[in-house]
Amino acid sequence: MGKANEIIKQMKQNPKDIRFADLCKICDLYFGQARQKSSSHRIYKTPWQGDPRVNIQSQKGKAKAYQVKQVLRAIDRLEVDHGHEK
Repeated sequence: MGKANEIIKQMKQNPKDIRFADLCKICDLYFGQARQKSSSHRIYKTPWQGDPRVNIQSQKGKAKAYQVKQVLRAIDRLEVDHGHEK
């Protein structure tokens, strides 16, 4: 979990400079395996109603900043709604 905490800290400090592979590790940890794994897109299911997914994609090996922020919001919601903390 130490490595994951370090990645999340980096995500919060600088969402523009996150490797796509690191974002995938965090999403796998919090949301399970991706439902779809195409070459650049990964789709993760979330446990709440509405838009129950997190969609991320690679951009030259980096994660898109707005998607990093979406993942952080989804993790916060997961922890609040479900008392879930990894």
